[in-house]
Amino acid sequence: MDQAVTICRIVQYRLSSDDAVSINKRRDDFEVFSRATRGAAPGQPGATGHVAHVGNRVVAGEVYPAVVVRTFGAGPDCAVNLQVLLDGADTYWATSRCAGPGEGQWFWPPRV
Repeated sequence: MDQAVTICRIVQYRLSSDDAVSINKRRDDFEVFSRATRGAAPGQPGATGHVAHVGNRVVAGEVYPAVVVRTFGAGPDCAVNLQVLLDGADTYWATSRCAGPGEGQWFWPPRV
C-alpha cells in the first residue's frame, strides 16, 4: 500500500527477540521493585511518579499497534520511531525501524 508515512499514523509492529527481552525485563524489574517497596510511606520510593511496567508477557513475532512519532525520510517505507501500544500499562519505544514483514519491522494494517 503506497501511503505517506507521517506522524500520528497507526501502523502495526512485529516484535523482535531483543524487543521481547527488553519489555519482559522492564516488567520483571518493576515487579521486583513493587514487591520491595510495598507499604512504603508517602514520599518514599515507590509511592508516586513511577511508570508501572505491567502487562502480559510478550514474545518475538507478536504484532501490536504502534503510533508513528517521528519519520526519517519521505518515502512510503521510510524509517520511523514508534510508540508500540502493548497489552498492559506501558508502551515500548521502537527507534529507527524500517518497513517490512519481519521481526523488528513495521507494516501497514490490512484493510478489511
